[in-house]
Amino acid sequence: MIIDTHCHLDDDRYRDDLDEVINRAVKNSVEMFIIPAGDPDTLKRAIEISESYVNVYFAVGTHPYDAIKYSRDFIEEFISHPKCVAVGECGLDYYRLPDDKNEIEKEKKIQKEVFVDQIELANKYNKPLIVHIRDASHDSLEILEHYAGEQGGVLHCYNADHELLKLAKKGFYYGIGGVITFANARKLVEVYSRIPSDRLLIETDAPYLTPHPYRGQRNEPSYCTFVAQKMAELSGISSDEISEITTQNAKRLFGI
Repeated sequence: MIIDTHCHLDDDRYRDDLDEVINRAVKNSVEMFIIPAGDPDTLKRAIEISESYVNVYFAVGTHPYDAIKYSRDFIEEFISHPKCVAVGECGLDYYRLPDDKNEIEKEKKIQKEVFVDQIELANKYNKPLIVHIRDASHDSLEILEHYAGEQGGVLHCYNADHELLKLAKKGFYYGIGGVITFANARKLVEVYSRIPSDRLLIETDAPYLTPHPYRGQRNEPSYCTFVAQKMAELSGISSDEISEITTQNAKRLFGI
């Protein structure tokens, strides 16, 4: 059994064939799914899906790209839903900052404030975090070390930054997805051996980051098997063992 800990099943690209996508996943031993509802505009779709499928859960949060939309009251309205297992995805993303220096600092300030507030909500409701970090490792680490509670969370699509391995001791897990199968993923392959096995999770980030050999096509949870195979190869164990390890890790973190 595999748990896809990060798949955007609320994306419009699944609207016409969601049943088939989920059935294909289950046939490939991917039996549970977590939707990281990081956009307030799609959260209700994520909740509807989780209520329609017994094996689908969701997280509630605001992605750094949507920080300007953030509403604490909106998140608190849904955070106690029985299928809500985490806060996120939230975090910092400096990849698409404005060109103007003053605007850059303004954007960073907003992202940091929204990130901290979501961490405090996670602490209040004892929910783990689903954390998005892109080109912002140092600031993210400082914030997480200072604010994150004992419930920890997962670094979604772990970016292979060695500095972030410190967070394993603070209850954080590392989401490994399709990138691990890419020919140019040398940095992630190198750092993978330094991640404790009890801190590994499998994810797809579907419909994004499709693993080899389907790179460039729409990603979907059934492709978790390709991620598991590569992780097993790097770990020197079987795919079944990786599936068991990551499933138990996900159940422990998300309480499912």
